[in-house]
Amino acid sequence: MGIFDGMMGNASEIDVNDAENELEELLSSGENVEHAYRLIRDLMVFTNKRLILVDKQGVTGKKIEYHSIPYKSITHFSVETAGTFDLEAELLIWISGSATPIQKTFNKQLNIYKVQSVLASYVAG
Repeated sequence: MGIFDGMMGNASEIDVNDAENELEELLSSGENVEHAYRLIRDLMVFTNKRLILVDKQGVTGKKIEYHSIPYKSITHFSVETAGTFDLEAELLIWISGSATPIQKTFNKQLNIYKVQSVLASYVAG
């Protein structure tokens, strides 16, 4: 991912082993990272058990919030593909009990259809 993409808030897919190493202490027994995306220094991680949003805060990024969302709590989601002039695709996820969706932005090089397919397989399962 280029620095420009990072500054624009775009996400890109990362190696699942890298994400698993980063979340080693957070994962439960038998939990595996299956898909992971980096947004500047934050992460969006799909495991076989839940969706984990990692928010690194502050200048150094040492303060970290881990937002764990069981797939059964996701009520619905939507994707907006990148257009000719719009270089970003967006994923919106609604969680039960919250009217405001979680919004993630992806660069045009990332296949947003794959991301929504991954999410759909977990939510439907």
